[in-house]
Amino acid sequence: MPDPLPNGSSQKIKYIILGCGSIGYNVVDELLKETEDILIIDHDEKRVEDLLDQKYEAITRDLKDPALMEGLPVPGVVFVLSNDKEGNLAAVKTIKERYPSTYVIARALDPVSVGLLEQAGADIVLYPQEVIARSAVHHIRKLRSSRMARRLYNLLAGWSGTLGIVTHTNPDPDSISSAMALCAVAKDATDGKITCRIFYDGNIGHQENRAFVNLLDIKMERINAEALAECEHIALVDAPAPGINNALEKDARINVIIDHHHNGDSASNADFVDIRPGLGATASIMTQYLQELDIPVEKNVATALLYGIRADTRDFSRNTNPSDLHFAAFLLPLTDAELLSRITSPSMGQETLDILGNAIRNRKIKNGYLFSNIGYVRNRDAVPQAADLLINLEGVNTALVYGITDAAITLSARNKDIRLHIGNVMHEAFGEIGEAGGHATMAAAIIPLTIFSMVKNKDELLGLVIDPILKKFMKLVGVEDEDTNEI
Repeated sequence: MPDPLPNGSSQKIKYIILGCGSIGYNVVDELLKETEDILIIDHDEKRVEDLLDQKYEAITRDLKDPALMEGLPVPGVVFVLSNDKEGNLAAVKTIKERYPSTYVIARALDPVSVGLLEQAGADIVLYPQEVIARSAVHHIRKLRSSRMARRLYNLLAGWSGTLGIVTHTNPDPDSISSAMALCAVAKDATDGKITCRIFYDGNIGHQENRAFVNLLDIKMERINAEALAECEHIALVDAPAPGINNALEKDARINVIIDHHHNGDSASNADFVDIRPGLGATASIMTQYLQELDIPVEKNVATALLYGIRADTRDFSRNTNPSDLHFAAFLLPLTDAELLSRITSPSMGQETLDILGNAIRNRKIKNGYLFSNIGYVRNRDAVPQAADLLINLEGVNTALVYGITDAAITLSARNKDIRLHIGNVMHEAFGEIGEAGGHATMAAAIIPLTIFSMVKNKDELLGLVIDPILKKFMKLVGVEDEDTNEI
């Protein structure tokens, strides 16, 4: 129990402020919006007199005095905010020894003081220079995002006719929902004078992705030269440049590129390019546009975007930026919760189940690296599903699952080793012979089978070509001395 006051009572007070310079005064001013139950303590007698004249409760005491808290009410929270480094440290120790359960927020005057104040028991340590730096960076990023949104809106406002929006090959919810949102921005900017067409190539094979498209009744078209020729403007979403994980020619003229994957080959000659590798999903960028531009978000678009963010960040467990959470929170009350639940709980196809079974049976583990050959697949989306499953095995730090389709060898990797950036490794290992890259924890590669496309037995072909393909990968991660034939 705290020591009683001289009058025998054991009074309590909500806040005590130690040190009322500019920072302390601003904290008091903010707290007064909530309560007047505040006591200010400062060593400067003149400052205390001024505070008393302004009708504040204030007393004069030395922060280094072991009797600092004698005779005072029991505080719920103490702010230690003076510009005296030693005084702040002494005050924290005194408060925590006397009132261990009191919350203490302390100001550090240099980086060294941060650790000392934490060791003394401060619950929160504020280093104002760091706070200012973070705030400055936050504001400049927000300003840039706002300007990018306005630039896109103004560009679209001058268009008419048809906007073709191209998603990446085998589009996922992030890519599809981003296309839907871009269409919403375009229609608002042109007052409905523009028509949008969403194009894709490859397959929508993952059972959740199929449910996503079907339940939201998303209109998508197979990409072809004739359809593209009918579009006055072309946009690319969730891909960094034409010809990179999409069916466009590498020299195709693109008006708009929006993506969250970094790639040095991004088309700088586009009218508008917004690539933010720091975000977990392109859907986050599109949500920010809608939010900044104050465009009403229809329920199906909000549901699609929220699912797009969740899917690409694996429910905020990988490659997640705080902004992704902020945008998800903005979308949540606008979504159809029942529809979202139905999308995330679809039935699994027999082929997907068989592929997952093959991945489990054919796994080989070497020094924490798991390799699994799943053979011939029609549903390419089952490859990353298998990688997601196998990375959870005990003793596995990195999982690489590979299979073969009619047109390509497809590889999907997952990684838990903080020393390894799997996206960079995949790009270095396979980038010269195909398309490869990704994030630190997840990546993929597609290696075209141009000269082997007519081979009938795909399983045998995969067995013939996979050893030299994997050899470079294993050399990069440090298992080059292992026998690749065992894989």
